[in-house]
Amino acid sequence: MPDWDDVHLFLAVARSGRLVAAGKAVGVDHTTIARRLGALEAALDVRLFDRSPRGVTLTEAGRLLLPHAERMESEMEAAVARLGPRGAAPSGVVRIATPEAFGMAIVAPHVAEFHRRYPDLRLDLAPEPRQVSLANHEADIAIVLNRPPKGRVFARRLVDFRLCLYSSADYLAEHGPVASRAELRRHPFVWYMDEKIDDPELLYLNEVIPDARPVFRSTSISAQQGAVAAGLGLGLLHAFAAEADARLVRVLPEVEVKRSYWLVFHVDHQHQPRVRAVVEFLDELIERYRPQF
Repeated sequence: MPDWDDVHLFLAVARSGRLVAAGKAVGVDHTTIARRLGALEAALDVRLFDRSPRGVTLTEAGRLLLPHAERMESEMEAAVARLGPRGAAPSGVVRIATPEAFGMAIVAPHVAEFHRRYPDLRLDLAPEPRQVSLANHEADIAIVLNRPPKGRVFARRLVDFRLCLYSSADYLAEHGPVASRAELRRHPFVWYMDEKIDDPELLYLNEVIPDARPVFRSTSISAQQGAVAAGLGLGLLHAFAAEADARLVRVLPEVEVKRSYWLVFHVDHQHQPRVRAVVEFLDELIERYRPQF
């Protein structure tokens, strides 16, 4: 029968893809992890990982074991939470993947508050423009722009948000006010790099001006906002982030694009205290910021 501690190490390696990184995550020397993985493979009489100079990848047997190991982890965490002292604080690591604007404007400013509330729980924030795979353990929780079509995930709509047109006061003073949609064609735009976008929900500029003239493109919405604030031109930015930036001025207030954020996590994690703690904290933040969305 496999040792639970070895299964726990198996999960750490599967999620990080490297022995050293897994060792840092669980506080165990990487040579010990290699030895314990060997013991687990011997107990199961299968090879769980393929090793290479770039790291480790799951074999077919490893991929088969993974969902069972995750359920073991979830059940163990739930049992410890129920059997432990009442009110025991959750601990461990939770990685949350978010769109950049949400992570930078909503989550990051409150990480210190989160740490004071849960000192034994580390939050890893990955604010990225690309979609992540929960099945491949790129995150424990994801904030996404679409409800996942299938899979063993829990998903619910978190909040609707607005994208609005902004410029800088200096730009408008130099080029004059924008009085109508028709006038947008004469103004330069700041925008995403379309060829780098893997989520069609981000292709919203066409809804406002199909023939926009981008003079600066970036995969980073923070870079876009900075360029607009510096007076480069117009940009379609997240209202909840842009309204807090005193450098920005709203243009054509009647123009809005609406999108939704969805909260997603693996069904096997729904009873884990560490995951529940982060979900509850995110819900609190949404209520605080709801008027800005």
